[in-house]
Amino acid sequence: MTVCLTIDSGIRTLRIFKQFLKVRSNRNNEDATRVKRAIISDVHGNLEALQAVLEDIDKQQVDSIYCLGDIVGYGPNPCECVRLVQERCSMVLLGNHDQGALFDPEGFNVGAEKAIRWTRSQLEQNDRMPKHSANRLADFLGELPRTHAEGDLLFVHGSARRPLDEYVFPEDIYNPLKMKHIFELICRYCFQGHTHLPGIFTVSPEFLSPNVPQGGNECCIPLPAAKAMVNVGSVGQPRDNDRRACYVILEDNLVVRYRRIEYPCDVTCRKIQEINDLDNFLGERLLQGR
Repeated sequence: MTVCLTIDSGIRTLRIFKQFLKVRSNRNNEDATRVKRAIISDVHGNLEALQAVLEDIDKQQVDSIYCLGDIVGYGPNPCECVRLVQERCSMVLLGNHDQGALFDPEGFNVGAEKAIRWTRSQLEQNDRMPKHSANRLADFLGELPRTHAEGDLLFVHGSARRPLDEYVFPEDIYNPLKMKHIFELICRYCFQGHTHLPGIFTVSPEFLSPNVPQGGNECCIPLPAAKAMVNVGSVGQPRDNDRRACYVILEDNLVVRYRRIEYPCDVTCRKIQEINDLDNFLGERLLQGR
């Protein structure tokens, strides 16, 4: 049977179809904003911290876990951390230390470069084992993207301008040109790590630092209506004078919940001190969160 439409009826049908698509799109967008994401970054081979954070995440009933890079570097358990992130995270980005473990490290201080070369040797040793031939850690790291976008959300390791290696420090709010150039590349919200310093940058400019008191484990900060950059802090090497592991939960794209989790950092410190190629300072700093 052939169905014939007049021009008017065809136009009406097209309008109805467009309205249907718009409603469906709005519903999809609403569903996307209701996703509850845990976002971690800068694990740096600290297995004890990663395990503690994942245990806490499991209690939060999240829909997905994202990792913003630097799974390795500094810490004593790079292979175990990569495998755990590979198993648990639905989205993983490449960090500068991950790249340094795969290629010639550039821009690292002496201690960090020594650690990344040791890390590379551990990855290579692991990947030579026959049982790991079908799932080489180097292959996993080498295929990681540098950015990830979902609607008006951007996820990077460093910054929107240089996703792999640009630092955005709290004091950069006094560098208006730098902040302007970075914010121009952001649709609305950008989630990042790299500095190991948790907090939210606004276009004001202002830096909102989460205050999670000892004895507590969470600080909630509503996201501003305007653009913002959210540093999620570090799981494996916090540098804000709080030795507890740090990560965030993004609630309905409206609220950032900063979580601080205790872990046996003395165990990680001892592991580092037992490895000649890792500077003792890399362990000592974990005890002080710096």
